[in-house]
Amino acid sequence: MKDSAAVSNKKRKTYQQLSYWGKVGRDIATNPVLYLMFLPVVLYYILFCYKPMYGALISFMDYVPGIPFWENEWIGFDNFVRFFNDRNFFRLFKNTLVISFSSIIFGFPAPIILALLLNELKSRTYSRVVQTISYMPHFISIVVICGLIRDFTMNTGVITQFLGIFGFPQVTMLGEPSYFVPLYVISGIWQEIGYGSIIYLAALTNVDQELYEAARIDGANKWKQTIHITFPSITPTIMTMLIMRLGNIMSIGYEKIMLLYNSQIYETSDVISTYVYRVGLLDMDFGYSTAIGLFNSVINLLILLLANKLSYKLTDTGLW
Repeated sequence: MKDSAAVSNKKRKTYQQLSYWGKVGRDIATNPVLYLMFLPVVLYYILFCYKPMYGALISFMDYVPGIPFWENEWIGFDNFVRFFNDRNFFRLFKNTLVISFSSIIFGFPAPIILALLLNELKSRTYSRVVQTISYMPHFISIVVICGLIRDFTMNTGVITQFLGIFGFPQVTMLGEPSYFVPLYVISGIWQEIGYGSIIYLAALTNVDQELYEAARIDGANKWKQTIHITFPSITPTIMTMLIMRLGNIMSIGYEKIMLLYNSQIYETSDVISTYVYRVGLLDMDFGYSTAIGLFNSVINLLILLLANKLSYKLTDTGLW
């Protein structure tokens, strides 16, 4: 009886699998254009995200370029231990977290607030003009952005001169460690606030307008409508974006920091990604730099899983 039951279960599973792939085949036949459009995305991730993943094995090797890959010496976790014992480890880790959390605390709510304000504008023409102006910094080259920041924050720069009116010292800001994080965060908000508001504006268009009418009849003002209708309606979008942001908390782009920092402000500006650049490309220590990058990715993954789990418990919303 047990054998027959096992055979029956196996047949059922096989039938279900065939039925699933049959549905997929029929869906492809029904929507060939959509799958053809999706194909480049799949190829991109296979070629540039999954195929190179074998390169993470370098972090467990004493890798030397020019030697056949599998002939390099395996050294286990020595590269990771070396990083944890590095005298720069705590400085890099602290700076990465400080810049990331500062960007999230001050930068993440900014596009939400802008979207809410734009949504309340009565004039569609004025709203479009504001949106266009706020989107523009996102499309400016990061090199140009950093050049402007450097010029404006010199001791003779526009921003420094303006702050001098209120009693701030007229010094070159990028030469003072205490100024780096505020400059990085504020300039990041300026760059991304408009572009980041697009998804929230789209979410606001899906809010049922009848809820606002009912709230107005009950005497709710704009603030109460925002708290009790708008925010709950766009919470799934906010939580999804927040989880994705937290999943990249250790991955600060090195380009902007490298264009702004200098040896005088390493104390607050040097982060893990810039250190990886220096030891990997400048010192050509590929195994060590790969180990640091893998460590970064593992931390990001753990934070992503934790954030997703907490989001489900608190709001019943998550990425999966």
